[in-house]
Amino acid sequence: MAKIAGIFAPIPTPFIDGRIAYDKLKENLSWWGDSSLTGIVVMGSNGEFVFLNENEKEKLIGFVRENFRPDKTLIAGTACESTQETIRLTKRAAELGADAALVVTPHYYKGGMTNDALKKYYFDIADASDVPVLLYNMPNNTGLNMSSQLVIELSSHPNIAGIKDSSGNIVQISEIISGVRPDFSVFAGSASFLLPSLVMGAVGGTMATANILPDACADVQRLFETGRLDEARKLQLKLLPINRAVTSLWGVAGLKAAMDLLGHFGGEPALPLLPLKKPQKEEIKRLLVEFGALG
Repeated sequence: MAKIAGIFAPIPTPFIDGRIAYDKLKENLSWWGDSSLTGIVVMGSNGEFVFLNENEKEKLIGFVRENFRPDKTLIAGTACESTQETIRLTKRAAELGADAALVVTPHYYKGGMTNDALKKYYFDIADASDVPVLLYNMPNNTGLNMSSQLVIELSSHPNIAGIKDSSGNIVQISEIISGVRPDFSVFAGSASFLLPSLVMGAVGGTMATANILPDACADVQRLFETGRLDEARKLQLKLLPINRAVTSLWGVAGLKAAMDLLGHFGGEPALPLLPLKKPQKEEIKRLLVEFGALG
């Protein structure tokens, strides 16, 4: 497989009465497929993967592959707390058509997740996986941060193809880019620091805002790569308020509300996450209008 690069949307999983709404998902997939996205991530953090059972995960991966454009890349989140289960789901994702696996750090036993433990975890998965493995550093959710030195060591494995770093630490991201092998893909994990990451050598982004403003997110990279840095900077700054609303401020509930406002299907998050209240939805609407995404 060629080096993975570009803009990816970690898609939300739509629910109606607690069940996956596959008809709504199919409509969303058509929209994302027609956008400037390089591909999508199914069962990332925005996909509420921790709320899905084993059967739901497998069915979801297969459905997305069958209903998403075959010429675009599909990455599946396959992390479980145990090495054995992560390997099982990663191999199953490959059978169902995923092009790569995104694996967040196990984190329930934080005290035991030393660099040595994480290194063995990822090496064991990469050894067993039939598709490239992408590391996923998400300290806001896991309470663990993968150091730049650990990522550099992990990049020595030929089947560990890259990392989505959602730490927001541009120094750490820069250190990773400086130390990994040339074909190792580093992705910004949020639209809030996409351009700074690209300037330092990242190859794209995997971020919530790409679900609702896919073309604008892709434009940041396009403008940067064509030398139009000032335009890229202005667009990067313009993305910040709406990005904050659907990530650090209101998370999955905010992202799903924004999807609904744009005429797609977000729906409500799965319990115990709660949907937004009316004033919060109105604020997201105001931000979308201010951006120019809503009339």
